[in-house]
Amino acid sequence: MAQIHPMAVVDKQAELAADVVVGPFAYIGPHVQLGAGCVVDHHASIEGHTKAGKGNHFFPYCQVGTISQDLKYRGGPCQVVIGDSNDIREHVTIHIGTEDGGGLTQVGSHNLLMIGMHVAHDCIIGDYCQLANQVLLAGHIVVEDRAVVAGGVAIHHFVTVGRNSFVGGTSGVVHDVPPFMVVNGHPAEVCGFNRTGLKRSGFSDACVEAIRHSYRLLFKKGSPVALALKELEGLYPDVPEVMELVAFIRRSSSGKFGRYRESLREKASMDSQDST
Repeated sequence: MAQIHPMAVVDKQAELAADVVVGPFAYIGPHVQLGAGCVVDHHASIEGHTKAGKGNHFFPYCQVGTISQDLKYRGGPCQVVIGDSNDIREHVTIHIGTEDGGGLTQVGSHNLLMIGMHVAHDCIIGDYCQLANQVLLAGHIVVEDRAVVAGGVAIHHFVTVGRNSFVGGTSGVVHDVPPFMVVNGHPAEVCGFNRTGLKRSGFSDACVEAIRHSYRLLFKKGSPVALALKELEGLYPDVPEVMELVAFIRRSSSGKFGRYRESLREKASMDSQDST
């Protein structure tokens, strides 16, 4: 049976695994599901249609599953779904999705969400990401696997942060962040490739060198991006990471503001108009 402190408030309809631990003054709402090994510290709040897997730690004063701040939210049973083994630190806020955004905010597994960061409606966070103190994710953002976002970063809605990328502290991100790259500034621009992160993730020396060369062709040489992409396709057709980078940049350019997911919103709007 779950270990629930007598001064916690846990709705009788909530579904808690037998070894869940809930501290004093925590709140767990009626539609919450928590998997084995979850720990909910004092004053943490989990509500709404929130489902979390195994081994998650909800630190004091975090707020998970609250309704979206998007004024288009119409009160539907939208969700937050969280994977396994995440640390959700003090004062983190994670909002449910919205009807127009697919109804789901999702956090993968093995992530560290540090103090005071915000995950807005319809965001998707992959696995093994590190999002530092006071990072602000607007709605509809995707953060791919093993991305690292340093403290105080604000990210515009519909941005995609590519996998194994690094965003420098206090940056303002308004365009998609290519995988394997380092961005920094206001607005954030590519200023290097993530050599340290790639090494830590076990990328081979040959792969790292191919990514380094790709960075120089795309962002340092000064040649048109379209020509650089074609050159990379000819040089590295058998390096999946380079081909992933090429495809990512092409997708991003399809968005009006350098944000691929922005183009999906425009398409959804057009489809809606066509159906009326």
